[in-house]
Amino acid sequence: MVDHKRYPISLAEVLKARPVVYRHLIPTQLTRYDNLSSLLNADVYVKHENYNPTGTFKVRGGINLMHHLSRSNVEGVITFSTGNHGLSIAQTAAWFGIEATIVVPENNNPAKNRNIRATGATLIEAGETFEEASAVVQEMLNQRALYYAHPADEPHLINGVGTEFIEIIEALADVDAVIVPIGAGSEAAAATVVLKTINPKIEIFGVQAERSSAAYRSWQSGKIESADNKTFAGGFATGIAYQTPFEIYKNNLTDFIILSEEEIYEGIALAGYYTHNYLEGAGAASIMAALKLKDQLTGKKVVLQFSGCNASSEEIKTAYNLPPFFTGWQHTT
Repeated sequence: MVDHKRYPISLAEVLKARPVVYRHLIPTQLTRYDNLSSLLNADVYVKHENYNPTGTFKVRGGINLMHHLSRSNVEGVITFSTGNHGLSIAQTAAWFGIEATIVVPENNNPAKNRNIRATGATLIEAGETFEEASAVVQEMLNQRALYYAHPADEPHLINGVGTEFIEIIEALADVDAVIVPIGAGSEAAAATVVLKTINPKIEIFGVQAERSSAAYRSWQSGKIESADNKTFAGGFATGIAYQTPFEIYKNNLTDFIILSEEEIYEGIALAGYYTHNYLEGAGAASIMAALKLKDQLTGKKVVLQFSGCNASSEEIKTAYNLPPFFTGWQHTT
């Protein structure tokens, strides 16, 4: 029997995942924005993972995971999530005819909860944080024979997500730098596996919320660390760095930026102003990170990951009432 948790993670496996992923998706746009390029004094492109079904990059990994689980005759999966991972698992499980149970924290983003329920998955709201929700999953695993689809320590997820970075290389072979948000870490790990294998000179920059900075602290120390998990931005809302992705990206990031809650909201506003896309906090964080990294990025070809768009109406309202939504970055400094 295949041990899915120990499956290899590699460029070769990412390439194997491509035809699986493309049965359900098409490649997302890589768009050059003149206004962002002028703002940053760089050649700036956006990878629009927010255009995927479910609104995030995570669906790529979900498809690849469900493909492998269906071949192992798995009938049911369970996971915990603040929304995007859970939505990916719920939707892709439905596509493959696999029963899904998703555990989310209490007071989770209501828009994400509605979308999860719409797939036909069972949604359970329990605990105040990502980690408390995970404890409920363990209780249910003791009661039922379900496959635990971990949010990060899951090789098939990372290999599936890697397909987005193959698309970047094919569209922009001479890319110099990529900025990725880091929550559980699957996207940063996938970027590392693909980009550093193809061209070790490509720089990868991470970005995370200051109020949920476990991955950042772990990167600083070189070992797994936990931290308070208090950000509003669900894509960042993890209280610990996860082993599998962390071991892949920890020595492969050029730099790692952390953002205040206000800066995360400003990123949402700037995404609306410069690209006419509405994004969630983690999805828009690459813009704010790029502004903080402006001196390091000058003159380079830079790709910003727009990793997700599942913001609540309150988050969009808050962000779009900030000056950057109406005036851009220049008038906020």
